[in-house]
Amino acid sequence: MTRTIEIVPYDPAWPAEFAALAARLRPALADAVRIDHIGSTSVPGLDAKPVIDVQISVPALTPDDAFRIPLEGLGFRYRRDNPDLSKRYFREPEGARRVHIHVRRAGSLDEQLNLVFRDFLRARPDTARRYARTKRELAARHPHDGQAYTEGKGPFIWATLRQAAAWAQETGWEPGPDRAQGPDRTDGVSPR
Repeated sequence: MTRTIEIVPYDPAWPAEFAALAARLRPALADAVRIDHIGSTSVPGLDAKPVIDVQISVPALTPDDAFRIPLEGLGFRYRRDNPDLSKRYFREPEGARRVHIHVRRAGSLDEQLNLVFRDFLRARPDTARRYARTKRELAARHPHDGQAYTEGKGPFIWATLRQAAAWAQETGWEPGPDRAQGPDRTDGVSPR
């Protein structure tokens, strides 16, 4: 079955869906340093594919038993064929709502890039709107080609990461609670 790439308007329920998922994950992942909502569904107002992306930061990717066994126990499917060696990748249980779990080493470049990209888009709604337009154009151009869609986002993402790096220096950015949504809200679930 060919999946159609669909970009939908932001759904304010996405943060709550992440929070419910994180509440299931945290008890099973004692070694996780943090669990974060990343990707487009984590940016208020940003149109996105309706997929909840979760980043689980762990002390090390090998051996993988400390996170693989608990995630598989919750029904998540380990994608051993993922070519990105900077993470371990899991998908939702069969028949469940679409979820991508990215397990990365805490403090790694890729872990930090995902967090600063998210936080920069939250702080810059104009950039988030440009990103939404880019994604809609690519989805229209490549509705059944996920690889072309993903590769097409690359130039925008890398240009935005350059801006985000400067912004991080100017603001003293550090990954942490979602300051943009108030002190009582967080998209990062810290250890118990």
